[in-house]
Amino acid sequence: MANKTSKHAAAISASLIFATASGAVAAQGAAVPLEEVVVTAQKRSETLAEIPMSVTVLSGDALERQQAVTFEDMVSLVPGFSLNSTARGVNRITLRGINTGGVASTVGVYVDDVPFGSSSGLANAAILSGDFDTFDLARLEVLRGPQGTLYGASSLGGVMKYVLNAPNTEKFEGRAQVGIENIAHGDVGYSVTGLINIPLSERAALRASAYYRNSDGWIDSIGNNPIPSLTDPNVNVLNGTRVEDNINSVKSTGARLAALFKLTDSASLTLAAVAQDIDNGSTGVVDADPVTLKPLNDNVRSRYNSDFADIKYRVYSATLDWDFGGASLESITSYAEFSDTFQTDVAANTALLGLPIAPATTLIFGDPVTRPLSAILDQITSTDKFTQELRLVSADNDQFEWLLGVYYTKEDSGIDPQRLQAVEAGTDTLASGIPVLVNAVLTSKFEEKALFANATWHVAPRVELSFGARASQNDQKASQVLEGALLGGTINFDDAKSSESPFTWSISPRFAVNDDVSLYARVATGYRPGGPNVIPPGAPPGTPGSYDSDELTSYEAGVKASLADDRFMIDFAAYLLDWKKVQLLAVVNGVGLNANGGTAESKGFEFAATMRPTDNFTLVLNGAYTDAKLTQDTDPVVGGLDGDPLSYVPEWSLGLDANYGWTMASGAHAWVGGNLGYVGDRPADFNNRTAGGDLRKTDAYTLVNARAGIDFGSWSIELYGKNLSDEEGVSQINAEGALPNNAVGLAMIRPRTVGLAVGVKF
Repeated sequence: MANKTSKHAAAISASLIFATASGAVAAQGAAVPLEEVVVTAQKRSETLAEIPMSVTVLSGDALERQQAVTFEDMVSLVPGFSLNSTARGVNRITLRGINTGGVASTVGVYVDDVPFGSSSGLANAAILSGDFDTFDLARLEVLRGPQGTLYGASSLGGVMKYVLNAPNTEKFEGRAQVGIENIAHGDVGYSVTGLINIPLSERAALRASAYYRNSDGWIDSIGNNPIPSLTDPNVNVLNGTRVEDNINSVKSTGARLAALFKLTDSASLTLAAVAQDIDNGSTGVVDADPVTLKPLNDNVRSRYNSDFADIKYRVYSATLDWDFGGASLESITSYAEFSDTFQTDVAANTALLGLPIAPATTLIFGDPVTRPLSAILDQITSTDKFTQELRLVSADNDQFEWLLGVYYTKEDSGIDPQRLQAVEAGTDTLASGIPVLVNAVLTSKFEEKALFANATWHVAPRVELSFGARASQNDQKASQVLEGALLGGTINFDDAKSSESPFTWSISPRFAVNDDVSLYARVATGYRPGGPNVIPPGAPPGTPGSYDSDELTSYEAGVKASLADDRFMIDFAAYLLDWKKVQLLAVVNGVGLNANGGTAESKGFEFAATMRPTDNFTLVLNGAYTDAKLTQDTDPVVGGLDGDPLSYVPEWSLGLDANYGWTMASGAHAWVGGNLGYVGDRPADFNNRTAGGDLRKTDAYTLVNARAGIDFGSWSIELYGKNLSDEEGVSQINAEGALPNNAVGLAMIRPRTVGLAVGVKF
């Protein structure tokens, strides 16, 4: 096969692991042998050098060394990756700048070969990306988009694929770790992790892992900010916020169980289950000045009522792999459940909007209220998803390799309920005698069938051509009910339906200049499904009853090289993304609708370079330049203008990591390391502007992290620090109106954290 076993393939594959995983191999000892890294990005096992696209791989060992557990920890490790988040699991992830603040996701999340989350634009998938814990992970594969051919819907920006460690029939393995950490402005948190791998026989094995992480909060509610009456400014509707410390604590609990059965010498079955719960005591939002965007107080948010987000992930799968010799059949069957149960404190909103939550105010549905009331919004967003994928994959071949597949998914999603309710001021007790103010229920169904194919033709010893295509058919249905005292009755929206048949394709030539350098180019397309809209009463003429798929075409070129006897390695890619019929979120009569806007583009480059001056020392630099902007005005209700930069995308992001590992006289392995992560300033959503009409922007920030540890073989100890300079990095800017005193909310990154972890192996 063309160049499949060359030195170049092995060197480049290892270079990406070094570049993104910050010298994980160096941390294990003095020598740093280059290892060939095999990934499944193209749904067959290949080395990274063979893949004609930009792919980053973070090894599970490296993630564990760096205590990189969440999306926030990966921002400085993955070139071109950006995040805006208000709480753990309530996050929007972006690759290559593809983000306009819509409801449907632009980055697909996979657990092994199982797609996670809703494919439609009716279940808030864009802000609820699967933030899976990285414990007991083999690797994280990050594929730049679009990936419409092999991964289908909602992979415009790319795919993040969590590859879990598989059961091993060869050996018994067990280990556990306990950790303790202190967070600035907060208190002590702790974690416990453990795993066990049990060979049941030569043909069967069981692997189980579990983890519990308790991170203390660092935001306080300090009892100020009374809300004045709209009719009498001398009278306070609400006297002030609660007095509470460390309200934004996070507890994360999870477990994984997998069983491997080698049915014959050529067939195997793997059954797996993944469960994870994330309980957020509150968001990571603080009060800030709307002009300067500086916090009004140190780590303080005005909270009148409880606000929380409890998130649950459940993923069950059965994978059959049957090798016939000339080809293999792969079947992946899965069922997944996702839910986000949350409550929002809307006390400030109700007063500012003039809703009847005040003393001595005549409610539109009854008698005057003479006691202070507040309000909460509670909601459950959920998706149940069944998928079936069948793939027929050719064996490795020196001339031609191919893959044929079929895919089916059926999803049932709901925002049920979504309720605005009055509560007694200062409590979460529902106000007696006050009916539900607003109750909304939105249910939707998504069904998709797809046929896809991919092939690689080895044209000559150093030349190959990869190409693929995918034809899809999806049908959707949605209905909504609105009721409540503020609406004066019940409003039913009849079933809204849509159907479409997107087609995507890709073509990728690759040329190996020599054993150390290869060049590639790639043109590929992707899409997000369109869907139905439920039209609110009184909507203006022309309000769309459905919205179309948006379409993205990518033009990419790159080089992968290993030089100086594998002591300098680089992966560089430049791209231009042309985005049409961009999906946007509009609000009509208080009801959110999806609509198609105009066009946008993103162009830039990414790189990952590794320098290994000595066998013990590794220096890594990775980064991305992204110029992403609208190229047409959006609908005025969305607020985007031609030339506006796309939301929450930094122009520059950089990561620098140094790691030194050595073997001590006792035979133990020791390591020290640190990294810097730079995130440039980022623009807010299109409708979040200053009085002068400019988009609000977050300030740039630089993270400083450090680590040191010793592995004694049977046990290990590690000391680590994150954000040691205690940078006040901003992840998201909320619009005015949700907080008193005209404040805006800033979602902040985690402050300085110092921890100690002790592990044992058995």
